[in-house]
Amino acid sequence: MEFLLLAAAFVIILVGAELFTNGIEWFGRKLELAEGAVGSVLAAVGTALPETMIPIVAIIFGTSAGSHGIGVGAILGAPFMLATLAMFVTAVAVLFRARRRPEGDVMPVDSKVLAHDMRYFFVGYAVAIGVAFLPSNVPFAHPIAAVVLLGIYAWYVKAHFEADPDVDAEDLAPLRFRKLDPAHRDEPKEPRLRVVNLQVLAALACIIGGAVVFVGAVETIAHDFGVDPRLLALVVAPIATELPEKFNSIIWIRQGKDTLAMGNITGAMVFQATIPTVVALLFAGEAWAIGPGSYTAFASAGIAFLSSAAIFIPMARRGQLRGRMLLVGGAFYLIYLAIVATVILGGR
Repeated sequence: MEFLLLAAAFVIILVGAELFTNGIEWFGRKLELAEGAVGSVLAAVGTALPETMIPIVAIIFGTSAGSHGIGVGAILGAPFMLATLAMFVTAVAVLFRARRRPEGDVMPVDSKVLAHDMRYFFVGYAVAIGVAFLPSNVPFAHPIAAVVLLGIYAWYVKAHFEADPDVDAEDLAPLRFRKLDPAHRDEPKEPRLRVVNLQVLAALACIIGGAVVFVGAVETIAHDFGVDPRLLALVVAPIATELPEKFNSIIWIRQGKDTLAMGNITGAMVFQATIPTVVALLFAGEAWAIGPGSYTAFASAGIAFLSSAAIFIPMARRGQLRGRMLLVGGAFYLIYLAIVATVILGGR
């Protein structure tokens, strides 16, 4: 039964991702936003909702003794998954399409947009992880860091929304919900904003609902097979909740919109490094600390930094991103899995 729920949730998330990518592009077009704002802000925040809700619920509403630890594990797991597994999945999609592209696996991305995202990610996540090294008796460290992180993300969003618009209606597929608007059925290229909003909200409902069902099924299966809950918090749950970003990126790669595909991931990395971390700093400060019992969890942050650096520093130097460069994310993902497995098996 749980495996059927898993498959059904997978399909629901896939449908939601397809509706969302189509709807959010039209939303950006209607508001005359730049491609970077659509991919790195709107799409990233929208598809980050499933994995963001898990730590918020665990930290703020959790009643068990380990709820804060689970929340912190989920927060750390999101940037890690985006910097490793999401990059690898995107690389596979690019290499699969490379034979049909005249440029091969060279991705037609705006390297300045991606470099902009990664600078904010490195700064924001460095601030967040740096606080975890501080002694617990440092006054106001967590609230100050939370304010700094909010400021970093606000400035990041401001920069994207001030960029010149470059979403052309000629490049967009017709809105999927256009037939729900009787007044505009014959004008599929210019749907009304209210119909666009309806499609985006319906897509988000599918994505969030599917992710909740997916995670619940994974938790039950993990319990039935006796998997340690630490492995679930650090690895399994983020895999499930990061599905929207992966699906969105694959869809955009298939359409040749690589800046949107990559911006969806890098923008989510900036969001996950700042906003959910603020929740942990303010409401679970005692769990946001590096020490015995949390070394494995915080090691994921180091892996995320290393994987991101290996991919995007060469891109910034060459002004070019190749799909094969993203494969390194898979190697770092396997390295961390080996670390987690060693720690869990060693603790038995």
